[in-house]
Amino acid sequence: MEFDYSTILYAFGLTLFAGGATAVGSLIAFFAKSTNKRFLSMSLGFSAGVMVFVSFVEIYPKSLEAFEYSFSDNTAKIYTAIAFFAGILFIAIIDFLIPEAENPHEIKSLEQMHLKGKKNDKGLLRMGMFSALAIAIHNFPEGLATFTAALIDPEVAIPIAIAIAIHNVPEGIAISVPVYQATGSKKKAFILSALSGLAEPIGALFGFFVLSTVVGLNQTVMGAVFGGVAGIMVYISLDELLPSAAKYGNHHTSIWGFIIGMAVMAISLIII
Repeated sequence: MEFDYSTILYAFGLTLFAGGATAVGSLIAFFAKSTNKRFLSMSLGFSAGVMVFVSFVEIYPKSLEAFEYSFSDNTAKIYTAIAFFAGILFIAIIDFLIPEAENPHEIKSLEQMHLKGKKNDKGLLRMGMFSALAIAIHNFPEGLATFTAALIDPEVAIPIAIAIAIHNVPEGIAISVPVYQATGSKKKAFILSALSGLAEPIGALFGFFVLSTVVGLNQTVMGAVFGGVAGIMVYISLDELLPSAAKYGNHHTSIWGFIIGMAVMAISLIII
């Protein structure tokens, strides 16, 4: 399977945009003193809706289609399902290995983090550093997911990149606030947050490089990648985005955000 240079560059640009949202979260943390919980709940639910819908409607079928080039229909279905759940297992293992206190899935409000703040607090600085490391590790597979989606369909990838970007904003806040509170330096907090976000495009390029040069981008490999990416996106949505959305708003706010996200994706697919 061949991809032209412009498509790869476009996919990288979208991944860079999504990863850069971590730095945006850092900037928000410097100027906002409270969390707009209703908006955050709706936004995270929206992101989950976009990612779940596109995973099952676009990416999972692309995985099946790729496997069908080399295998019978039933065998292709089996391999697609295996790839999907392998993607879930992969991101779940990453989650398991990251301590709960530093896990980017355990998003805290601005109020909670500011209340803990105390200059020269080594424990707080450690929390920010570990959060940055944990988010950077998480951003590797997320970057590959965004990048792969852009390779599959450049136009459909735009709402996916926006969804990933929305969910990266609170992660930037989670890095920036404790580092700023501990050091008093906005510059250090911003740089650490931005570097963590850069793991996303770096992870995308690294994954693509390994696949294209070491493994080889044949239809079977792309089927496995597409299936795995679908699994990663569904896991992130169900394990991170929806629980966080429900936490920061009432149940119905997060669900309506989820439904609106799916509707936006459905309409965009019809228009495209």
